[in-house]
Parts: sequence; structure tokens; C-alpha cells
Amino acid sequence: MKEFIAYCGLDCERCEARTATINNDGHLRQKVAEEWSQLNGVTITPQMINCTGCRIDGVKTPFCESLCPIRQCALIRKIETCGRCAEVKTCEKVGMILKNNEEAKRNLGL
Repeated sequence: MKEFIAYCGLDCERCEARTATINNDGHLRQKVAEEWSQLNGVTITPQMINCTGCRIDGVKTPFCESLCPIRQCALIRKIETCGRCAEVKTCEKVGMILKNNEEAKRNLGL
């Protein structure tokens, strides 16, 4: 499995938070913080927009580090991705992503 595929199947290489981190792009961090704040109804600061990737060693956004239920579940189960979990087709956690994202499904081999 490609290392930049997140536990849920999303491609971290396409994530603007990762791009901002890798390029140390303050303007992109600001843009992402504003968009994510509006989408999630919480305050997200540009300083929070630092992530190298879900399954990659290194910095993560606060959500990805400790709040994402999908990542936490995969870490506890010690699985490479949700695609390796016997419960993936009935899982409500990852189901929220998979029902709306065909690319994530393909990335997980579903």
C-alpha cells in the first residue's frame, strides 16, 4: 500500500494541509485554516495546519493526531488501513468517507 494513503483511503499527497507543511507555505496554511474552520464550525488556526500524512511519522494536525476516530481505531487494531479490517463494509466510522468517495474505496481495494 502506498504510504501516503490514509487509514480511511484518502490520499494524503492531495491534502492541502500536507502541501502547506511540506512547502512551509503560510498563505496555504491560512487558506486551509479558514476553510476547515468554516466546514467544521470550530476555530482552526494556521498554526494547527501541519501534517506530514496520516500513516507517516511526523507532525499531524490536532484532529488527525488524536481526535480522528478512524485513525485511532486503526492504530488500536494495528492494521495497515481500513481496507485490511474485516468490518470495513459495515463500519460507521470509515463509512462516512467511503459512501461519498470512490477514490478512497479504490485506494483501500474495495
